[in-house]
Amino acid sequence: MRRTLSTDSIRSARRRFFEAGLPPRGLVSDTIAQSWNRCRALGLASDARLDAGPLEQAAVRALRERYEELCRLCRPEMEALYTDAQATGSVVMLTAPDGLILDAMGSADFLDKAARVSLRPGVTWSEDHTGTNAIGTALHDKRAVEVRGAEHYFGAHRVLSCSASPILDGRGRIVGLLDLSGEASVHHVHALGMVRFAVDQIERRLLERELAGREVIRLHADAALLGTHREGVLVFEDHHLVAANRYALDMLGVDWDEVGRCRYSSLFESAQPRGRGVQELRGPGGIAFQAQRDVIPARLPRTARRSAAPSTPTKRIAPLFDDAMRDALQRHARLLDADIPVLLQGETGSGKEVAARELHRRSRRADAPFVAINCAALPENLIESELFGYRPGAFTGARREGATGLLRDADGGVLFLDEIGDMPAALQTRLLRVLQEREITPLGGGRATPVDFAVIAASHRDVAADVESGRFRADLYYRIAQTTLCLPPLREQADLADRITQLWRALGGDDQNMPLAPQTLQHLATLSWPGNMRQLIGALRTLLALGTPGQTIAPEDLPANLQPARETGRAMPTRLADGDIPAMEQLQREAMRAALDACHGNVSAAARRLGISRSTLYRKLGADATRTSAGS
Repeated sequence: MRRTLSTDSIRSARRRFFEAGLPPRGLVSDTIAQSWNRCRALGLASDARLDAGPLEQAAVRALRERYEELCRLCRPEMEALYTDAQATGSVVMLTAPDGLILDAMGSADFLDKAARVSLRPGVTWSEDHTGTNAIGTALHDKRAVEVRGAEHYFGAHRVLSCSASPILDGRGRIVGLLDLSGEASVHHVHALGMVRFAVDQIERRLLERELAGREVIRLHADAALLGTHREGVLVFEDHHLVAANRYALDMLGVDWDEVGRCRYSSLFESAQPRGRGVQELRGPGGIAFQAQRDVIPARLPRTARRSAAPSTPTKRIAPLFDDAMRDALQRHARLLDADIPVLLQGETGSGKEVAARELHRRSRRADAPFVAINCAALPENLIESELFGYRPGAFTGARREGATGLLRDADGGVLFLDEIGDMPAALQTRLLRVLQEREITPLGGGRATPVDFAVIAASHRDVAADVESGRFRADLYYRIAQTTLCLPPLREQADLADRITQLWRALGGDDQNMPLAPQTLQHLATLSWPGNMRQLIGALRTLLALGTPGQTIAPEDLPANLQPARETGRAMPTRLADGDIPAMEQLQREAMRAALDACHGNVSAAARRLGISRSTLYRKLGADATRTSAGS
């Protein structure tokens, strides 16, 4: 854990280093001091005016196309961080291996502020261009780095607080980087842990591509952590190590340089595990690991680009639907089979894509492609080429071989148009024509290609109201909304505490012996969750990543934006002083009264919602609960 340094110590460090030319020993971390020295050696002046204009749009477009696979691989984690980034006034960014920012999403207000110091797509944030910063320093050190406020080399960047981690493939090569940045004055204390966890998920999926036809050994000192993001993974071919993850190399004390060179016998004293059960394995110096061996079959050849649903994190969460929603999904799957488009309406993070995938699974097209398109996330200048494809040379930066487009990729299966309410008006006309004529003409002209797919659309907006205001085409609306399924927000679910408990178990919290304290569960069940399921799952994954096996998750372990005081906009101390205990009890009583009000005085329902017993509720609220119960 990084030692927290005061603003005064960092200010003193800058005076010693930049004014007196002295080393800032003990005033900043070794990571920052070493980076400052590198920047000085490059001749960078900390007070210089930066000339970091972004690349031209055509060049940015060409780079995004070049790193299209990386962008798609990272999209689930970027969207998972997106809700938290908005809530904390931060932005999440993806960069190329050289530190050039490819994509950014999050708080619109902070995006504008960040752009004033060139923290925006099209700008390179490597150390030799932009001095000490989380992106450049993490790329140089090849590990997760946090740079706060005045720790940045250039004075203009002291308004930023940034956490970044490089994304490594199975051979230790940097393929990109994920960064979470916000204002230095409102630093998000869990940012680095969240970024690390997101990168872990990306790297797991990246490593999965190395497994086909090879032998895999998963290991950890604790057998309970096998199958989690903390396990070590080693990939062997003919007894040679050909790929690994960083956890495995750290456990064995091996550098990335050894990948591709060392043999199994140089890593372990024990023979290779046999069978599929968990077995003990002896590493260097006789260190004991719990290990599991898998032999992965070779993949079948792919018949089309993106012909299957995108891969998901290893720890997949099964959809959680109540009986009423399961019945509604079954009915709408039958409508989908009858070629009747379905519109899903629900707040951000309420599970629209999960519901869409469930409709696909229940439909007759379950074995055919499911192609999801986020109409709000695609850059407006690329959305047409992404959807309809293009011929070679159709525009500057186009691929030499052209592109088929996502609509053709969905041929025979299900096309999911997420956040269709945010689709630009010009594209609405072209999409309507495709849905009516069921054929696609790529950019640059050429022969139209027939397509056949079922359509599911989704939006957090009230699309019908947008039709009334003229923002959305009425003819397209009536084409995609022949039937509508509304998904309720998380806060309206009466069994929210039970839902949180199920999700915690599904994520592996119980497997790692990290139970949620009753007070923690009670508080989580009373939050409004504006990001709904996406925000809840992100919060639980953060707790899982930062928690310690064998220890209970207490309320103070919650991310800062979910702790009780953040609900009212006040800062929440990491630890409560003795004098603050009555305040916590008061917050608990207020949460209980709110639950009683929401359940119209039904004590049993309120207790279930809070995840506590009726007797606890009566004991905490005393006469208030008794009067409410009698009145009901």
